[in-house]
Order: sequence, then C-alpha cells, then structure tokens
Amino acid sequence: MNNKKIVGAVELCDLPKLAITDLNVRVDTGAATSSLHVDNIEEFEQDGELWIKFDIHPDIHNVERVVRREARVEGQKRVKSSTATREKRYVIITPIIMDGYQWDIQLTLTDRSEMTYLMLLGREAMSGQFIVDPEHDFLLTGKD
Repeated sequence: MNNKKIVGAVELCDLPKLAITDLNVRVDTGAATSSLHVDNIEEFEQDGELWIKFDIHPDIHNVERVVRREARVEGQKRVKSSTATREKRYVIITPIIMDGYQWDIQLTLTDRSEMTYLMLLGREAMSGQFIVDPEHDFLLTGKD
C-alpha cells in the first residue's frame, strides 16, 4: 500500500498508442471499467482478428480536431452507463502513462459527448496503483 500514489478526482494522462497527450481524466471509483469518448466506430478484420477504427478528439480545447485511430478488439462488454442504460461496448487494451509511469489498461469505447470528461479512469485500471483523494484535482501533476 505504501507505494501507491495519491491521485485527485481529475488527473492528466497520456495514451501513447492512441497519440493522445495531456488528457484530463476523471478518476471514478464508482466505475469498474475505464471508458474513452470516441465517434464513428467501424469494424474491420485484420489477420483474422476483429479490429475497429474510430475518431477521437485528442484536444479538449479544440473539438474540431479529430483523428482516426485503430485498435484490436479484446472483447465486448455490457456496461451500465451513468444514465442506467445498458450498452454493449468494444474493449481495447492500451498503455496509459500517468506521472511518468506506464501500464496497460482495458478501455471501453463509447459516446461520452454529453459528459464533462472524455475519459473515465475506473477501479480496474487503478487497482494497485493509486489511492484517491476526491477533495483535490491534479495531485500527480500539481496543475491545480
């Protein structure tokens, strides 16, 4: 427990495989899985495996900027959203970097356009990494 870092309710992360840097992520102990806002998901097959292409907005301050990314589908998960609706989401595995440390997380892809944050960091991704202090934001970066 003593090697876990303390994080606030909002932190910064990089998703290098998706070419996203300095993304504000909502740390959410109420969510089991992490999720990322994407648009225009398209399935395709590559080497006999299911892949998806999708659009992401890497810059929260410029929603007009859209980049197309692809990732191998690890699976699909039925998730109950914050509005209590159940939906089937694609699951990908991608590296995340926070405070200079990198590890792989499962990420579900969904439409979060109505939400304040483009990404939620859920319990599974935080497990063994962090202790959450919800009273503060940006404890890792000191951006507050």
